[in-house]
Amino acid sequence: MNTSAAMTLDEPVGTILCVDDEPNILASLRRLFRRENYRVLCAGSAAAGWAVLEEERVDIVISDMQMPEVNGTEFLETVRQRWPDTLRLLLTGHADHEATVGAINRGEVYRYITKPWNEDAILLIIRDAFERQALQREKVRLEALTKEQNDQLRELNATLEQRVRERTAELTSAQKSLQASHERLKTNFLTLIKVLSSLTEMRSGAVAGHGRRVADLARRIALRMGLTAREAQDVFVAGLLHEIGKTGFPDTLIGIPESLLKGDNLGLYRKYPHLGEELLMPLEELREAARIIRAHRERFDGAGFPEGAAGFDIPLGARILAVAHDFESLQQGVLAQRRMDAAQATELVAESRGKRYDPSVVEAFYDIRTGRTIAEVIPEIAVGVAQLKPGMVLSRDLLSAEGALLLSADHVLSERMLKQLAEFERRAGSELQLFVKSGAADAPHTHS
Repeated sequence: MNTSAAMTLDEPVGTILCVDDEPNILASLRRLFRRENYRVLCAGSAAAGWAVLEEERVDIVISDMQMPEVNGTEFLETVRQRWPDTLRLLLTGHADHEATVGAINRGEVYRYITKPWNEDAILLIIRDAFERQALQREKVRLEALTKEQNDQLRELNATLEQRVRERTAELTSAQKSLQASHERLKTNFLTLIKVLSSLTEMRSGAVAGHGRRVADLARRIALRMGLTAREAQDVFVAGLLHEIGKTGFPDTLIGIPESLLKGDNLGLYRKYPHLGEELLMPLEELREAARIIRAHRERFDGAGFPEGAAGFDIPLGARILAVAHDFESLQQGVLAQRRMDAAQATELVAESRGKRYDPSVVEAFYDIRTGRTIAEVIPEIAVGVAQLKPGMVLSRDLLSAEGALLLSADHVLSERMLKQLAEFERRAGSELQLFVKSGAADAPHTHS
């Protein structure tokens, strides 16, 4: 066996094995292919060619048809069986037509080259053969890759549903755990507020449970008025902590009824809503409750404290808390020097609507306390400005078309006020409707 390799500075393009029993043929092929930077191996017989293939990776094998012992057909047939990826070419003479056809069929020969050959033609055949090899190998690589990816996809599809179920179960469990933790935090937070409310009552001298009763009533009023659950909760928390500002009072101020406070003591006392807000403002969750606490002692008519805010400038939550606070405080003798029972306190609150309290809040409170509307208890009639007489008493607040408070409920109309209402009506260009208490100062007997 004769072997040789093309030695060039560049990496060989590919490996060719030439098999022929004539040394001059092998030498010619070696010289021709080396010029093209191919690695050339040579063998003088079929056995020698098989030995080379056992040791070397060969891209193309070129075999002569007529060789002693084993001819080209038998040689290439064995190559096809044992090294199917090696491309096979046959070198044959003009007289070997039938043998060539047999070699093509049995050895699955890619091309055959006739002797004598044309160098350009044989080089073109070799280039085509290498291109075919490259395409075939790329095809095999892509098929293997596709098969691998398809196998992975089938495995993924087979397990995807189970993975989705497992992941969904994990997420559901995590969500439930988070919800449970959140609910525990909310419960613990509210419990802490209730404990703080009890401590405030102990320090401020309030009757035990005062904060809880005020908070419960305030929340019921808020819900009756259509506030959201979150808004009603803020009102409830403000009710629990509405007197927290009193915890800094000196002992000499604790327990003195509000109606008996004077001078510096009264000035200090009236700061407690503001102090309560300052204590709670650092806690983000309590900021709305703090805002309510600051304004819960304001009055609808502007005569309250600490700012003297009036009407709808007072936060709704604070207007609600004011009613609940005063209803409880009237029964404890805090706002007045005598205690009232629940019925008396209810009626006093109702009578103060439009003055101390927002009439709409009082309506909701009165409905909760008695199951009736104030209109059912206090008869009223609707009249125009032209029907008004001095001495009539308003049963409801008089509001402008924009919602501004013009006159509060229980206001006694004077001659001067009647003239002002007539002038207001003329300038507004629309008629006013007022509600007055039935039977007051010869009110007309036209029922609303």
